[in-house]
Amino acid sequence: MMEKSIAKDLLSIGAVFLRPEQPFTWASGIKSPIYCDNRLTLSAPEVREHVEAGLARIVRTCYPEAEMLMGTSTAGIAHAAITATILGLPMGYVRSGSKDHGRGNRIEGRLEKGQKVVVIEDLISTGGSCIEVVEALREAGAEVLGVASIFTYGMQRGLDRLREANVENHSLSNLDALVEVAADEGYIKAEDKARLLRFRDDPSDESWMK
Repeated sequence: MMEKSIAKDLLSIGAVFLRPEQPFTWASGIKSPIYCDNRLTLSAPEVREHVEAGLARIVRTCYPEAEMLMGTSTAGIAHAAITATILGLPMGYVRSGSKDHGRGNRIEGRLEKGQKVVVIEDLISTGGSCIEVVEALREAGAEVLGVASIFTYGMQRGLDRLREANVENHSLSNLDALVEVAADEGYIKAEDKARLLRFRDDPSDESWMK
């Protein structure tokens, strides 16, 4: 099962930390038992190969009409470039904001109106940044087929926002698979599984910490 295989890869290189006893604090202020840094996959050739092959598989199977890949800035850029190389597709990326010099581009790479695009994202939590990228591409005239991402928390808020924005996402792995592998591999205690899934269901409810 790809979800568990990628979860095992991420855990093995420390790209994902599970720390229910000492929660991380996100920029939003949310206390989280998990921290995910998929940039570390770029430094681990074997894991990187699995990730990029997986992203290419998602594009081939879920978005066979794709004509171009667009990475999210900055974490998705390298993954979009490698995956585009595997697939023989052009790529570009979307900045978090327009440049304040030169042509002031927000979208980098030659994007034609009507071009069928897949967004490559490293991580989806609440879905906000991903949706911003999709909207920027739509405003530029692209037909965004959907998103291929490495990992999703599967939070209900994120799922709702993606659905409301009419954005389809397929991820290589998710929190449910990660929790199963982490328990099996001894990264967490078996009793922590339910706590982690309570966090997924409602991050604002800190009862999972008890």
